[in-house]
Amino acid sequence: MVMSTFDALLDPVIRLAGDAAQAILSVYEKDDFSVQDKGDTSPLTEADLAAHRVLAVGLGALTPDWPILSEEGGLPEFSERSRWSRYWLVDPLDGTKEFIKRNGEFTVNVALIDNHRPVLGVVHVPATGVYYAASEGRGAFKADADGPVHAIATRPCPTGQRVVAVASRSHQSPEVAAYLEKLGSCDLASMGSSLKICLVAEGRADIYPRLGLTSEWDTAAAQAVLEIAGGQLTDLDGRPMRYNTKAEILNPYFLAFGDGGHDWRQYLPPRSA
Repeated sequence: MVMSTFDALLDPVIRLAGDAAQAILSVYEKDDFSVQDKGDTSPLTEADLAAHRVLAVGLGALTPDWPILSEEGGLPEFSERSRWSRYWLVDPLDGTKEFIKRNGEFTVNVALIDNHRPVLGVVHVPATGVYYAASEGRGAFKADADGPVHAIATRPCPTGQRVVAVASRSHQSPEVAAYLEKLGSCDLASMGSSLKICLVAEGRADIYPRLGLTSEWDTAAAQAVLEIAGGQLTDLDGRPMRYNTKAEILNPYFLAFGDGGHDWRQYLPPRSA
């Protein structure tokens, strides 16, 4: 499979993410919608399921031979998943807590994983119509709701001005607070969902320390956008995040940053042995 074929998939995936966004908005605009707790106590709404159905059908038709791993589609045993060299990794509604709060900070995430790396990603923001998209041959770009599409890139670590850090709106942790304290004087933006990584990708923020749990479908699409825009997403030992390498679907703690020439690990709180 040559990379140009991956690039050719980007536009159809953008359209599918937009269709999933419309399915989400049809629920979001209701006066009330059902919310239930999943087995891990995280919330599930009818919008999650509606978006999942759109993406499962659409991606299945687009590439019938490639597996689809969706947060709402069940998790196959690793004995099966370990045989996958290429698959779709999907979070139909990332930021369900933000969806329930009706603050608009939720996304549709679709990533193509090839040999454990995200090589294509689309992050669609249903509430605004904005989307971020990237593939290795076409670069990274952002489309505004009114149509203009423009290339995006990370920025160098600022000198003579304040660093911009971004943190989770619903999942703050003492470790992140300690990281930010050691980072020193900075501007802080709090936001939900994978939008945090996208802010770094487009050069509006410099660092996103995630010192708490996430799952692989939470990060893959935005990681593709970030890396293709010139940034990095690494574990706390500096290794790039890779996918489908272990039985559990949880990510390690990570740092997402724009300037790889700056030592962002120096601000990490001490880790226990």
